[in-house]
Amino acid sequence: MKKRILLCFMAILGLSIACKEEGKADYLPESVGAMNTLTVVIDNDLWNSSVGDAIRENYTAAAQGLTWDEALFSVTQIPQQIFSGAIRNTSSVLYVMEDTLNVAHMKNNMYAKPQKVGVIKGLNKEELIANIHKTAPEFIADFKALEIGKAQKRFEKSLNKEKALEDKFDISMKIPSIYRVGREEDNFVWIDRQIQKGNMNIIAYTMPWDSFKNDSTFVQDIIKMRDSIGSLYIGGEDIPGKQNHMITEKAFSPYVFPAEISGNKAAEVRGIWEMSAYPMAGPFLTYIINDKENNRKLILEGFVFAPATQKRDYMFELEAIMKSVRFNVNEQNK
Repeated sequence: MKKRILLCFMAILGLSIACKEEGKADYLPESVGAMNTLTVVIDNDLWNSSVGDAIRENYTAAAQGLTWDEALFSVTQIPQQIFSGAIRNTSSVLYVMEDTLNVAHMKNNMYAKPQKVGVIKGLNKEELIANIHKTAPEFIADFKALEIGKAQKRFEKSLNKEKALEDKFDISMKIPSIYRVGREEDNFVWIDRQIQKGNMNIIAYTMPWDSFKNDSTFVQDIIKMRDSIGSLYIGGEDIPGKQNHMITEKAFSPYVFPAEISGNKAAEVRGIWEMSAYPMAGPFLTYIINDKENNRKLILEGFVFAPATQKRDYMFELEAIMKSVRFNVNEQNK
C-alpha cells in the first residue's frame, strides 16, 4: 500500500513539474534575431584567445555549396555582464565560460521561445576547447533546425495557394505567397520569385523508384539527372550555334549527404550550377527523397541566381521551404 501511495505521489509530482515547465514556456517572450545569426556570450579575454579561435573555426566555417565563402553563422560576441534584458531573447545563443564544472549541453527556451542556448563550461581553456569541438556538430544542427522552424512559421503568415505541386505530385510545401508558378509540364513544376539582383527558384519532378541503384556511380547519376532536366526545361539566352542550358558545374563534384525529409530517407546534394554556353552560375540544393508509398523518387531543388550578392540566406530560405514538404495531401484532405 505504501509503495502504491509513493508511486502515485511521484506521478503527481512529475505532472506538476511538467505543468510548471509548460506554464513557464507560455509566458516567455517571442525570440528575436535575424536568420542564421548566433550570439556568443563569452568574456572578451576568452574570445580573443584560443577558445575564441575554436568557436570561430566551427561556427564561422564556410557554408558548403556556395559560390564564394560565407560563414555558417553571422556571429555577435558579447561579454557575460552585457547578456541581460532584451539581448537574452536572441533565438540562438552559445554561452561559454570558465567554471568549476566541465559540462556541455543544449537548453531549450531559457529566456524566450523558441530558443536554443548551448552551454559550454570548463575548468580551463583546454577543457573549453575540447567541449567546443565535441559539441559543434550537434549544436550547429540544433541551431539550424531552430532557424528552419522559425522560417517555416513565418511562411505561414502568407502562403502561396497555387495547386500545381498538389495536382502534379500530390505534395504540399509552405511556400510564401511572393513565389509564383512559372512553368508546368507533365513531370515538372518550376516556382520562382524575383529578388533585387536576380531570382530564387524551386523545381520539382520525379524519377522511377529504382533510380540510383549503383552506389559507385551515385554522384555521376545525380549530375546526369540534373543536366538532363536542365537541357529539357531550364534554358538560357540563345547562343549562336550552341545549346545553352543549366548544367552541374564541371570543375567540382557536388557534396552529397544522407538526410531525412518529412520522415522519408533522402539524399541532400549541394553544389554549383552553371550555364553550358554562357558565364552564369550559382548555388543549388537538391533533395532526392524516397517516396516508397508512391513508388518513386521525388526530386526537389532550389537554386539562386544573384550575381555579386551573398546567397547564404537565400539558399537557407529555399531549404526551409523544401523541408516543409508533405506527401499524399489529396488523400489527407478527403
